[in-house]
Amino acid sequence: MIDSKEKLKEYLKRDAAASGRSSVKASFCGDEIWKFQLSLRKLEYFTNKKGIAKKLSVLHKLYYNYKYHKYSLKLSFSIPINVIDKGFSIAHYGTIVISKYAKIGENFRIHEGVTIGATNGNTDAAVIGNNVFVASGAKIIGAVSIADDVAVGANAVVTKSIENAGTTWGGIPAKQISDKNSHANLNKVLFE
Repeated sequence: MIDSKEKLKEYLKRDAAASGRSSVKASFCGDEIWKFQLSLRKLEYFTNKKGIAKKLSVLHKLYYNYKYHKYSLKLSFSIPINVIDKGFSIAHYGTIVISKYAKIGENFRIHEGVTIGATNGNTDAAVIGNNVFVASGAKIIGAVSIADDVAVGANAVVTKSIENAGTTWGGIPAKQISDKNSHANLNKVLFE
């Protein structure tokens, strides 16, 4: 959780590294995915402030909430705040839906068309470990847990927990298809 300026800098630095960026600054033209991530992280920071500092930063929070909402609509992202740890990377534009009840670890990379949600009106959603890669069109539904270093293949449907760390899963329903971990799909600077 981003609750200090130091943590905000750390999260932005790790998110930039995960996305293959050399800087946390966004380009003036284009760069909408990174602008979304900046507004997400800054909104987390201003939302999580405590006491008098929270009251003094109401305008900042409103500003970043506006930007977050604007880019969410433009890019078709429904990614709530305070759900994903540092090292977050979004590969492409396109619909991405993540439940506000999900908990996602460090170094998480996601592609377009992915849903990580609860089911049947339940508020229990996925708990995803560190160094997880989720490919295009994958669906992770319900109160499942996914171990560290797992890759979920394109269009896979995960409805049961994945407890084997360092494996690749695919199909409907998802089954283990390889003993390869997710690291080839994540930026290698995260492991240096």
